[in-house]
Amino acid sequence: MTRLTLISRTGCHLCEEAEQVLDRIAPGDWTRVDVDGSVELQRDYSDRVPVVLLDGKEHGYWRVEEERLLRDIARPPGAPRL
Repeated sequence: MTRLTLISRTGCHLCEEAEQVLDRIAPGDWTRVDVDGSVELQRDYSDRVPVVLLDGKEHGYWRVEEERLLRDIARPPGAPRL
């Protein structure tokens, strides 16, 4: 199961930056979902892309907080995040 999901949009420079960060810290271990591919995703996230989900829950948006994400990835799935 992929723990990281990036909700993004084609042509979004912040999304491209987030992809680079995820490629560096979790190469090949994350999934990209296009926000414009679903009415539900557009409703929930359209004005906040990129959005990083960790274990299906929102971890952050607009910028990847790399240090916090690395810390939270190190915890087992389901463990509380600080």
